Amino acid sequence: MGSPMLRTFEIARAVFAALALIAFAGAAEATSRIKDLANVEGVRQNQLIGYGLVVGLNGTGDTLNNIPFTRQSLQAMLERLGVNIRGQQLRTGNVAAVMVTANLPPFGTQGTRIDVTVSALGDAKSLQGGTVLVTPLLGADGNVYAVAQGSVAIAGFQAEGEAAKITRGVPTVGRISNGAIIEREIDFQLNRLNKVRLALRNPDFTTAKRIAASINDFMGSATAEPLDQATVQLTLPGKSDANMVALLTEIEQLQIEPDLTAKIVIDERSGVIVMGRDVRVSTVAVAQGNLTVTISEAPQVSQPAPFSEGQTVVVPRTQVGVQEDGRKLAIVRAGVSLQQLVDGLNALGLSPRDLIAILQAIKAAGAIQADIEVM
Repeated sequence: MGSPMLRTFEIARAVFAALALIAFAGAAEATSRIKDLANVEGVRQNQLIGYGLVVGLNGTGDTLNNIPFTRQSLQAMLERLGVNIRGQQLRTGNVAAVMVTANLPPFGTQGTRIDVTVSALGDAKSLQGGTVLVTPLLGADGNVYAVAQGSVAIAGFQAEGEAAKITRGVPTVGRISNGAIIEREIDFQLNRLNKVRLALRNPDFTTAKRIAASINDFMGSATAEPLDQATVQLTLPGKSDANMVALLTEIEQLQIEPDLTAKIVIDERSGVIVMGRDVRVSTVAVAQGNLTVTISEAPQVSQPAPFSEGQTVVVPRTQVGVQEDGRKLAIVRAGVSLQQLVDGLNALGLSPRDLIAILQAIKAAGAIQADIEVM
């Protein structure tokens, strides 16, 4: 057994280490990497789209008499394969016209496979069990960048009988994992650029300045310059042998504390309210009450006395009641934090929809320092 003094020293060292870890964790939670805050100009996906046919469906394809483009596409495909069916009546229900979409990743090279999404274009009931035939995928410039083909996997299903039908999910949309092969590359050579711009995902002047300052401190020279609240420009140092890819690799791991505008996002349809941490309010008094008006009809039948030659009539009887649920006036102090604001409003016993109305009223009164965005 050690001495009491040594044991006390070990306990104190353990406590100090735990406090240091807690402080480090708190600091780490407040910062983010540059790669999570900004996108590199030119490094992005490109959308591809194509039109094709799905075959092998179990009678759940397009109705050829109702969908003329499916019939025309089927005829054109068969003619390219040497089968002439001009003037023939087609009755198959195993074919469906589809749109095939995909995203071409940045720096995608020839031979790389990408996922594609297949969506029915006609009146097909389901794409289950179908196979997409060779479909060129075009970019916005009209060039073919990939070719798709493969079996369609769907998440939904549909089953029906003589008098009932059940559907789960969307059986007319499916995916083909690694279903397209890249055939053309986009000519973009990042390593030969001397300047490149970083586009902030949440534009803010303070965040842009902090990113530029952090990069310059790390590089030891004026490498980064904030151009506006959404853009930071990087320039390769004049005497550096590194290229732009090496520079981005060095700086993308730098930790930055982002700064955002105070904002409240409201979804009135679902009653969801999201508040930023910097939302502040001035001193304001809030009261809320519900007014309920109840109208009930209880008509009664009035019978005349026997042999009085009177008539039986219906006498209307209406009762109108008014009930007001009064609430106490609550005061929200100036400069309160988000937690205090939420606690103060919850103390009024409000529902989310009542809270939405109160927040909008406080904003209209000019007592809330935040932007309100209604979805």
